[in-house]
Amino acid sequence: MTWLGLLLVGIGCNDLVFSWLRRPRVAEAVAAGVVLAAGLLAGVSGLFEVLGLVLVCGGVVVWGESVTYGFGSRRFALPLVVLAAVLTLAVLASPTVRVDDGLLATWLTESTLPLLSGLEADRALLLLGVLLVQLSTGNVIVRLVLGVTGTSHPLRSTTGSAAGSMSGLKGGRLLGPMERLLIVGLGLAGEVTAASIVIAAKGLLRFPELQSARADGSTGPGIHEVTEYFLVGSFVSWTISLAALALVAVPG
Repeated sequence: MTWLGLLLVGIGCNDLVFSWLRRPRVAEAVAAGVVLAAGLLAGVSGLFEVLGLVLVCGGVVVWGESVTYGFGSRRFALPLVVLAAVLTLAVLASPTVRVDDGLLATWLTESTLPLLSGLEADRALLLLGVLLVQLSTGNVIVRLVLGVTGTSHPLRSTTGSAAGSMSGLKGGRLLGPMERLLIVGLGLAGEVTAASIVIAAKGLLRFPELQSARADGSTGPGIHEVTEYFLVGSFVSWTISLAALALVAVPG
């Protein structure tokens, strides 16, 4: 899972840096540099392995460019297709390399932290990538799916008082990553039941906010549109977390 882990690390870094700087080229350069550094520290060596590392960097750049183009031209499906393609290629190519003699493996072997001690380098990269993807990348994927389905349109076209009543939904950009990290963390700890409670609690906490849209239904999107937006976004977000857990659970 080395290539897959490095790819997820790069994608997560790219989207996280972009969320801070709003400069796509800088974000792609930083993400590619992180992938190169992580790969070399993990022990990637040899002509073909270094070539594979460069290709992973290329995949990260392609993802970044596709997201910029997709949102700019409202072709939301393109980045999702690119993501599926690069992830598939990384999964298929991952068995061709295994890192177990680099600085990262040595540090993990000598680590005194219970969570890291004895952890293989490729699994550590995969875990790091999975956690990074739960941050800004998860938000990007949710927005892309909302765009593909047209679910985000009622909110973006809202003006006047209806827009003001729904401004609280912007908090999902922060709550989403926190929720996904919490679900993944609980899942890794074996507390799947606790993770399901988090999902249920979100619905209860959002219910008053959803109900508030009913009063402004005549001037903007009503309860049905807002509920659809909330449900689609939430289920996509939860799917990202659950897919990450399933990925980490796959034997190396």
